[in-house]
Amino acid sequence: MRSDITHGAVFPDYELSDHTGRHRKLSELQEQDPMVVVLGRGGFCPKDRRQAEGLLELHREMEVGYSRLVTITTDNITQTNEYRSGVGAHWTFLSDSRRIIQKDLDIAEYTDPLHDPMIPHVIVLEPGLVIHKIYNGYWFFGRPTVEELRLDLRAVTMKCRPDWDITTPELKAAWQQGVKERFYPYGKTYAQTLGDERKSG
Repeated sequence: MRSDITHGAVFPDYELSDHTGRHRKLSELQEQDPMVVVLGRGGFCPKDRRQAEGLLELHREMEVGYSRLVTITTDNITQTNEYRSGVGAHWTFLSDSRRIIQKDLDIAEYTDPLHDPMIPHVIVLEPGLVIHKIYNGYWFFGRPTVEELRLDLRAVTMKCRPDWDITTPELKAAWQQGVKERFYPYGKTYAQTLGDERKSG
């Protein structure tokens, strides 16, 4: 993995074809929410399939928790569709058959010249594509458990949602006064706030 891809850095805003053939940028998919990006080998890999099966239940929680999930592999679009359908996933799958990410991040799995996949990783992102945590999943148990991802998403949500604890007197008073900027989804996004801080800093 490239040395500059680390906690606190901004993850590249890659644009790839999704499982329907539509070009999508990561920032478009993320909007103002936390996001988990799964960089995988592809549908041929039993470890990737087992990981995706484990993410099925978590994705249902992520939908109601205003969080996003994206899987990216080096499969072509047909293989991507088959992989997504085969595991029963309902989140976005992106096809990187040209290996743009693999080359850019320097994560070619050189031990598998037959498939030439990416070394599996899971990236947990704060809004604005800011890297919160990176997991190296070359070995299956290097990949995060569902519970670890829940904890990561809790930490990210606490950080990026100013209305995390609406029991505070200040937030209650702000709501009663009609000042809704600190409440999701009314106010300035975390990514916008972070951008403002970086410009002023």
